[in-house]
Amino acid sequence: MTQDAEVDALVRARIRGLRLAKGWSLDDLAGRCHLSPSTLSRIETGHRRIGLDQLTAIARALGASLDQLVDSGGDAVVIKPHHHPERGITTWVLAGEQGRTGMTVARMRVTRPASRRPEDLRVHPGKDWFTVLSGTVELVLGDRLVVVEAGEAASFSTMVPHSFGARGGPAEVIAVLTPDGERTHVDN
Repeated sequence: MTQDAEVDALVRARIRGLRLAKGWSLDDLAGRCHLSPSTLSRIETGHRRIGLDQLTAIARALGASLDQLVDSGGDAVVIKPHHHPERGITTWVLAGEQGRTGMTVARMRVTRPASRRPEDLRVHPGKDWFTVLSGTVELVLGDRLVVVEAGEAASFSTMVPHSFGARGGPAEVIAVLTPDGERTHVDN
């Protein structure tokens, strides 16, 4: 099967799956996107090519974007860690939405302490948020040191020079990062 055929089959399956998840019949969706039920049936089963105007109407009726219907990036089942031993961080990128929000969700295991050296403090547009799953995290914000324990969360403007690290042993966090935060904390 060619990549185009795979994407085509995926789009058709997503249309049918979204329709069924909403509990709609072919008639229900047809009324919402102004196509005939037989046309929708042939689209879902692969007996008719999908025109862009039809796909747009179907996506709108289903409450989905065109990107969501045609994205063939594949959903990861196994998420492999990215080790950064020089920084003392291992990351698992759990979700990256480069579409509407641009946010990335990552699990991080932090083993090194936070640096207070001015040259190690990062500044970038956006806002970071994290919650500590285990251990204790030191968050350096300018000249302030904030201690965040397991079960607590922190949110801060990343325009403040900052760094974070583990205190008294490894710490695990779930972080929500803006695109600049992802590049700074995950990619480096």
